[in-house]
Amino acid sequence: MDIVSATILLILVMDPFGNLPLVISVLKNVEPGARNRVILRECAIAYAVLLAFMFGGGKFMHLLRLSDNALGIAGGVILFLIALRMAFPHTEAVHSESGEEGTFIVPLAIPAIAGPSALATVLLLVSREPQRVFEWVTALSLATLVSVLVMTSALRISRWIGKRGITAMERLMGLVLTAIAVEMLLNGVERFITQLPH
Repeated sequence: MDIVSATILLILVMDPFGNLPLVISVLKNVEPGARNRVILRECAIAYAVLLAFMFGGGKFMHLLRLSDNALGIAGGVILFLIALRMAFPHTEAVHSESGEEGTFIVPLAIPAIAGPSALATVLLLVSREPQRVFEWVTALSLATLVSVLVMTSALRISRWIGKRGITAMERLMGLVLTAIAVEMLLNGVERFITQLPH
């Protein structure tokens, strides 16, 4: 996997377009001039969490005695479940407060941006090819930048493509992510089988 593929994968799991309704909802009581500041803050927090997981996740795996194969299979399953929810969305209350203080860390930074799928993905990238960690950091940085641009343009995008357009885009992203998840799952199973004693 190259930087472009990793960036696309991270954009898909961070799902900035799918988060647009959430962004609009939780920031509705925030002053218009402060909305971009809140989004930048939440994206920075999510980026820091993902970065910390990228560099410290390997030690965490070693501590729990988890293999790369187990992570690959688990990551594929998690991504598949996330992809199904993107392709077949349903209404779910993920926040109870709105306003600038009510959006601190939850729900925008975690779990909207740095959710289980994103955490599993960065950990999987580093565990499979740790020598390319700086390429994965670049991919994460680019994906976060895309998320910032999309989320700060939430209102304009929503007015431009409408609610149905956002839903259609999220379902399309879910379809692509499903294929990636199946590929990850098959790769994990294949590596596990090839490592079995003959």
